[in-house]
Amino acid sequence: MEEDTDFRIRFSSLCFITDHVGFHGTIKSSPSDFVVTEIDEQGQLVNKATNELIGKVLPEPNNFAKKTKVDFQSLSFKEESNQEVSTVTGCSDNQNHQSGSEKEDNDGTSKGKEEQVDVLGNLLDEKTNELLNHFACDIKEKWNSKTELIGSSPEFSLGRILDKNQRAILHSAVRQKFPFLITVGKNSEIVVKPNLEYKELCHLVSEEEAFDFFKYLDAKKENSKFTFKPDTNKDHRKAVHHFVNKKFGNLVETKSFPELNYDAGNPNVVITVRFREKTHKHRKRSLFECRDQKVIYTAFTLRKENLEMFEALGFLAIKLGVIPSDFSYAGLKDKKAITYQAMVVRKVTPERLKNIEKEIEKKRMNVFNIRSVDDSLRLGQLKGNHFDIIIRNLRNQINDSANLRERILEAIENVKNKGFVNYYGPQRFGMGRKVHTDQIGLALLKSEMVEAVKLFLTPEDLDDPVNKAKKYFLQTEDAKGTLSMMPEFKVRERALLESLHRFGMTEEGCIQAWFSFPHSMRIFYVHAYSSKIWNEAVSYRLATYGSRVVEGDLVCLDEDVDDEHFPNSRVHLVTEEEESANTYAIHRVVLPVLGYNIQYPRNKVGQWYQEVLSKDGLQTCRFKVPTLKLNVPGCYRQILKHPHNVSYQLMEEHDIDVKTEGSHIDEATLSLLISFDLDASCYATVCLREIMKHD
Repeated sequence: MEEDTDFRIRFSSLCFITDHVGFHGTIKSSPSDFVVTEIDEQGQLVNKATNELIGKVLPEPNNFAKKTKVDFQSLSFKEESNQEVSTVTGCSDNQNHQSGSEKEDNDGTSKGKEEQVDVLGNLLDEKTNELLNHFACDIKEKWNSKTELIGSSPEFSLGRILDKNQRAILHSAVRQKFPFLITVGKNSEIVVKPNLEYKELCHLVSEEEAFDFFKYLDAKKENSKFTFKPDTNKDHRKAVHHFVNKKFGNLVETKSFPELNYDAGNPNVVITVRFREKTHKHRKRSLFECRDQKVIYTAFTLRKENLEMFEALGFLAIKLGVIPSDFSYAGLKDKKAITYQAMVVRKVTPERLKNIEKEIEKKRMNVFNIRSVDDSLRLGQLKGNHFDIIIRNLRNQINDSANLRERILEAIENVKNKGFVNYYGPQRFGMGRKVHTDQIGLALLKSEMVEAVKLFLTPEDLDDPVNKAKKYFLQTEDAKGTLSMMPEFKVRERALLESLHRFGMTEEGCIQAWFSFPHSMRIFYVHAYSSKIWNEAVSYRLATYGSRVVEGDLVCLDEDVDDEHFPNSRVHLVTEEEESANTYAIHRVVLPVLGYNIQYPRNKVGQWYQEVLSKDGLQTCRFKVPTLKLNVPGCYRQILKHPHNVSYQLMEEHDIDVKTEGSHIDEATLSLLISFDLDASCYATVCLREIMKHD
């Protein structure tokens, strides 16, 4: 998609700090011409192999290990447990049936069953394990014989388990093996009781279905579904709906659908159950789970090619059965490029991630350096990025007859020594012709939720399926119809439309729709607006005062700063005396990125900020959007930056396999191979703009 004229004017109107002539050329002729590799906090390139590879591989976490990282290799899985399996099976009536759970869930559950049996056998002593089995069988026998349980509900103690990870495993392992039982934590003791809700459900559906439903409920696998057997009796279906919603309505929701290939004269209808988004956090069992269990985190390096990062995350989330917000990363990366970046995903084991390697290769993605870690990543948790770039079709600026090679070498050395204006790059604002991400961010800051949704779904003047769907939505506000038109790969658009279909195109409905995006994506739009204002502010600052450091400027007291996250205490307001004495150099000057915890310059630049905010209707904005859980503290950004470790080489195009048949080799066919490092949050396209003096 070509850039819009308005944005080309906005970006080309930004100023330069160096005075060389520059040259013309083409970047990103193909993704392989622009390779970005993240540099971690230790200064290592993330595409290098790490010694901390998988090591201990955890079992699939869709059962008891959902939020627990445990050294399962320390558990000895013995063949003797086979006898126990047959004993337990007799009590549980779990005859390897395929119930209404999705097939992939059943596969994982049945695989996990043997592991859970072994876990019980290894974490409980032989006597306790045997007594637990007898207790379970006794409960089932009483229920099957229709004998009422007299007096208070019977219970069985597994004893005190001091290790909280083992307690977490036992809680879930017991419930997965015996869904007709519940477990209760009393200090460090685990007590087992009959699950009376299980018994109640057995009056409505088969015991087989009840068994699988409670296993599904306890596994709490996000994005999974459970389906009861087909039912032609409307009143009976209504009773099942009522039971599930009354008992577990804060956790799951139910819907009825016609069975595939049904007879229109006598339709079979199935009830499908799925977890409500995020609400599984509030169910009763989560009290001890939050206390006792530890979330699984798996780190990896993601390589992607010509793929937007949020699209990549959406695809990975679908394949892994999680949601995009379960992924964390240190920074965003270009689309039209080959990029390497560190990632961490929650609730997914290293083994599970390895299992999708082949599938994601089709989407031009690879994962490697897979390993278990203790926590997620946060934005900015990197030292910077390394770039390997090819600039093709090199030529002189218009009306410049100087030697091209000399112009190129002069430009690179000039920027190495003097730096470049540290603008946010054009990719920060999107390449749409009609709407940019900063416009959506402004609408969110003004709490104009419906307007923000409409901006997000504004079509371009193109006739492809995506823009046809967007055009249809703006004309009709028919979310369901638009959803049927929107291609599957448009993960963000589809997530938004699904929420709009569910909640409606009202102010409250649009708020819920924005929550279909992870927090990092919601805040991205607000940051885009802040970035636009910062770009305009630094242009105004340089046009007004040039390279002089003047009274009222803000400077960073630290000499070496490689990110934007330094506190207010390290930001100093330049005095009249310091201006006269030339105390500070221009590379120490910073400007605020909008937020509630920053100070403004006390000169013409500070006045400019207030005028712009007033013009945009934000004069009273506190940079908090409570309805979307967005808080924007702001930060400070140096107006100048320098590339590090710069190396370059001029090559004739035939040396890098791009010579066309019969072409004549002269200076016009030169290509530049350039490599350099930039600090976090700096843009290679902006650095190249300063070098080339060309957009």
